[in-house]
Amino acid sequence: MGVGWAVTAHLTLAAGLRGRRKREGDGPGRGAVTEKGGTAVWLLALGQTLIYAGCYYSFPALLPDLEAATGWSKAELALGPTLAFLIMAALTPFTGRLVDRGLGGEMLTWLPGLAALGVAGLGLVTSLTGWLILWALIGIAQSGSLYETCFAFLTRRLGDGARAAITRVTLVAGFAGTLAFPLGHWLGQVLGGQGALLAFAGLVALVVPINALAVRQLRRRERAGFALAAAPRGVLQAALRKPAFWIIAVGFMAIYLNHGILITYALVLFADRGAAAGVAALAAATIGPAQVVGRLALLGAGARVSTTQATLASLGGVVLAGGLLWLAGLSPVLIFAFAVAQGAGVGLTSILRPVLIAEVLGREGFGAISGAAAVAPILASAAAPSVGAALLGVGGPQLVYAACLGLALSGLGLMAVLLARRDQFSG
Repeated sequence: MGVGWAVTAHLTLAAGLRGRRKREGDGPGRGAVTEKGGTAVWLLALGQTLIYAGCYYSFPALLPDLEAATGWSKAELALGPTLAFLIMAALTPFTGRLVDRGLGGEMLTWLPGLAALGVAGLGLVTSLTGWLILWALIGIAQSGSLYETCFAFLTRRLGDGARAAITRVTLVAGFAGTLAFPLGHWLGQVLGGQGALLAFAGLVALVVPINALAVRQLRRRERAGFALAAAPRGVLQAALRKPAFWIIAVGFMAIYLNHGILITYALVLFADRGAAAGVAALAAATIGPAQVVGRLALLGAGARVSTTQATLASLGGVVLAGGLLWLAGLSPVLIFAFAVAQGAGVGLTSILRPVLIAEVLGREGFGAISGAAAVAPILASAAAPSVGAALLGVGGPQLVYAACLGLALSGLGLMAVLLARRDQFSG
């Protein structure tokens, strides 16, 4: 099956679209909208870029400065992002239902403001307890303001036109790390770790008016007239009994844990490889554009590359990145090669994971099955900062390199076995 078709199918399936519904909070709809959303989509793309830069990437971008500013250990600091991810994982199903009830625009508009308050608080807090409380607040805000909510809102408003809109948002937001790491390096030097967080909070606060304008423009359009389909009774339970479900969940959990650790401690690891602070920040900023390039390459390949080939190439890139980072001790310039391989490889997984679920486990009840399979990667992202801190504390950077390479090999191995024997594991 060609990846070009699979990407389109993934975006359609992920929405689970069927049936006419009333216009979202505004009376009856008058037909499907297939427009791409115009400037409103670019505004949402900018909003996602800023909130990811200010909430997700600001922590790894400022980690060395935060250690110096607070006196807390990496493990203590990492408890905050871990808690935020756990809360986000718990609340995402609930915020998804709120989107179905017509409140997606409200969450996209106001929750970034809550996130900005949380990040600003991190710049002022003086106790570890306060640090954790503020990260919990950020986790609540992220559950209704990041990709999942944005994409569901676009699907409700644009119908088939959401496919192109979601792609644009993903491509632009891939530069969030490119913005955050150099900015964090400069702000950390000028303002210190906590002072820099206050500046990042201002960046996140900009998302409120940007998203408000985008939501208002999109709500002026006729909604697509479709709604998310409920999963057939028992389909999720049937999927949970198939080995393929657990192989996909565990395989991508390993990849997301690998990536979460490496992103969180990129500056620490690059410094260990002999890179100066500015060079390390530049290399870390390369990961975002590499993700975008990987996605564009996949889309351009179309039917010439099958989903199986693309998946193995994607995860093979993550394995290659792990080897390059280890070898960077011989030549620090290899951290740039690592960033390209890691970014391109991981950048494809956001497309390939749901496509694999659709191909291997079927289309029926796709939304419920995909949501359940996403729990493990989200939890891996939640655990990554703390797991990375523990690895650094026990065995230093060398243990991190070995563990992350092992995780990448595990993910690739599981996917290779599944794709070679998919009929056996999905029956």
